Parts: sequence; structure tokens; C-alpha cells
Amino acid sequence: MKHSPFRILLVVPTLLVAVAACQSMPGSNTKKAPAYVERPVDLLYNNARDELSKKNYAEAVTGFEEVDRQHPYSEWARRALLMTAYANYQQNKYEEAIAGAQRFTSLYPGNESAVYAYYLIAICYFEQIVDVGRDQRMTELALAALNDVVQRYPQSEYARDARLKIDMTQDQLAGKEMEIGRYYLRDGQHLAALGRFRRVVDLYQTTTHVPEALHRLVETNLSMGLVDEATKVGAVLGYNYPGSEWYEASYKLLTARGFTPEGKPERRGLFQRIVRPKRGLERAPEPPEASATQASK
Repeated sequence: MKHSPFRILLVVPTLLVAVAACQSMPGSNTKKAPAYVERPVDLLYNNARDELSKKNYAEAVTGFEEVDRQHPYSEWARRALLMTAYANYQQNKYEEAIAGAQRFTSLYPGNESAVYAYYLIAICYFEQIVDVGRDQRMTELALAALNDVVQRYPQSEYARDARLKIDMTQDQLAGKEMEIGRYYLRDGQHLAALGRFRRVVDLYQTTTHVPEALHRLVETNLSMGLVDEATKVGAVLGYNYPGSEWYEASYKLLTARGFTPEGKPERRGLFQRIVRPKRGLERAPEPPEASATQASK
């Protein structure tokens, strides 16, 4: 027996109505989307601030983003943007934190909290620095961002911490140069090694690696038969670091071949004494509180 096509068409709408009715019945598993409820901006901000104080950083991010979503042109939306970046930083979500801080500096460059945004960007890069055996791209980004803070806001408290961290990033970059230089020296690539050790001496004079770099220059120059140059560098090493283990090593190396690092270096002020980098703040502090009036600038 053949069914009428009109009968089949009538059955389909009936089934759809029945399914819809079941979904709307109490106890259905279908979840309804939460209704949009506009709340006062101060309530939203303070709730997010409470979550931040409790170290519920993910919830704090959600709360601060809600401030911006519901009140995008308010003073507190500006403040919430910086707090969102900070809450992401506390979760080690560096990319999100950097993006938020960069957005703040782009939108509100004249705001007094912009200095903190620049500082937070630098710290996010700084905390991603890896050991000298790996690529130092993050170290270079951190150094550039830290210098940016010092140049833009030289008298700020953030600049003081940035200066300490600049010393540490330079020490890291010098360490990378030394590692590469040692490899070239072991491999017999003396010119390449010479260039790396010379970069440490020329570019990173206040780092902990300079005494060894000078010794390696003595060693490399002797290997290339450049005795005069080796003795001159030895004199520089002895003048600046007379009690160091590296000067003792260079002295033994030269005297074993019948030479001595005599005389004073021609450019006496070129090399500074060893300066061990001091550590600054372990982590970025929380953004300073700002009034609604300040946030609107």
C-alpha cells in the first residue's frame, strides 16, 4: 500500500512540534543561555577585585572583562583593562598579559598608569628568559622593553627595578656569547671565537663574563700566533682583575711560552671592574590603585 506524499509532509511538522515541546518541558537536559543582566560598574569591578585578592585569577579576568563588556566607555573599563593584564600575568599567561598591556598603552598613552603597563610588558618578557644554551630571543625582547621603561620614565620606581634587570639580561646575553665563543675555540675556529669574546668585552663590560672573555682572547690570540695582541690583552686583564682566577690562568699561559703580560693597557678606562648584577623584584607588583578620575585620563 503506498502512502500519500501529502500524509508524510504532514507528519514531519508534527514531529518537530513534539520535539520542541519536549525540550521546553521541566527537567529537560538542554541548557539555556544565561540572560544578560546589566549591573552597576562599581559592583562588577569590586567583585572582580575581590576575586583577584583571593588569587582566583581566572575569575578575576572574567570579572574585569565583564566591566569592559557592559560599560566599555566608563572610567573603570580603562582600569579593568590593566587589571585584566595583571591577572593574566599572575597565571603566567604572558601573551595575553602583553597584549592587554600593549592595548592599554595604545589607547591611553597619557594615563599615569601607562608606566606600569610598559613595565608589565618588560616583566612578562623577562620571566620567559631561558638558559644560555637556548635561543635568547626573549632576553633581547626583555632588554628592549626594560630600556623602554627607563627611557620613558627614568624617575619612576619601575625604572629602578628595570635597571637592575637590565644588568641581568646583559649578563645573560654575554653568557650566550661566551658559550658560542668556547664552542668555536674548541672547534679550532679561532677568528669566529675571537669575534664572540671581543663582543663580550666591547658590549657587556659590566657583566660577570668579562674576565673570562679577556682570558679567552689571550688564549685565542696565542693559538693564532698573535703574541703581541695576547700580551696586551693580558695586561688589560691584569690591570682590571689582578686577583682573578682568569688572570692567573692567562699569566701561566703566557709565561709557559716565555712571555709576560707586562705594561699598562693603553686605554686604561676601557674596562671596568667586575660588577655582579643585583636582583630586583622577584615578580611584578600589583598595579597601583587609581581613582575613577585618574582612569579617565
